[in-house]
Amino acid sequence: MLDEIRQKLEAEIETLTRELNVELPHRIQIAVELGDLRENAEYKSALERQQFVQARIGHLQRRMSELSKIDITQMPADRVGFGSKIKLHDMGLDEEVTFTIVAGDFMDLEAGHVSLASPIGKGLLGAREGEEVAIELPRGERRFKILELSTLPDQLGTAPTD
Repeated sequence: MLDEIRQKLEAEIETLTRELNVELPHRIQIAVELGDLRENAEYKSALERQQFVQARIGHLQRRMSELSKIDITQMPADRVGFGSKIKLHDMGLDEEVTFTIVAGDFMDLEAGHVSLASPIGKGLLGAREGEEVAIELPRGERRFKILELSTLPDQLGTAPTD
């Protein structure tokens, strides 16, 4: 999972860097050639995009730095945390759901990704297989039972064996 996230970050950084260093300067140059910059929407648009791209690259680089600090060996192998795949029984709806706990930048509901920062992510954090968890959601409380738990150390084969 960490390698997949790193690859996504690197790909986006590469794309944005190309836009920042090649495409946007070209757009700005064309807009400057059109004349009066005070009334030039293309110029203003290109500058705004340039600022956004610079900020996004900075954000992605900070995320890469955070990822490099994650020590899998220090993550609990028996509790829900970043990267955990969880099979739950939704007791209110009487159905099974499966989630993977991810960072907010990589949330994809269709793929079953839930952000650590979401109410469900926060509510499941630290729970163990077999536990029942009550989570306060915007529409009210929901209760889940953790049927199966595969932590990131389990998935990477670094979990201690008993």
